[in-house]
Amino acid sequence: MPRKKEPTFEEALARLNTIVETMEQGDLPLKELIAQYSEGMQLAATCSQSLARAEQAMDLLVENQNGEAVTRPLTIEEGN
Repeated sequence: MPRKKEPTFEEALARLNTIVETMEQGDLPLKELIAQYSEGMQLAATCSQSLARAEQAMDLLVENQNGEAVTRPLTIEEGN
């Protein structure tokens, strides 16, 4: 049986937003609420994994003193 295609970050985030909006309306039956919550948790995990992979891919390529290409992690300083 083929594996289900993982949604892109944007697809997962859009679906997660839809689920949150639906749940916030407060008129779902309990069974549907639980199903929506479960799907939302899976989507949140997918988004988190996508962001972790993107962070790893954001390593900067720089030259060391010998002119060799090396990578270093991207550090983002938060403003005050």
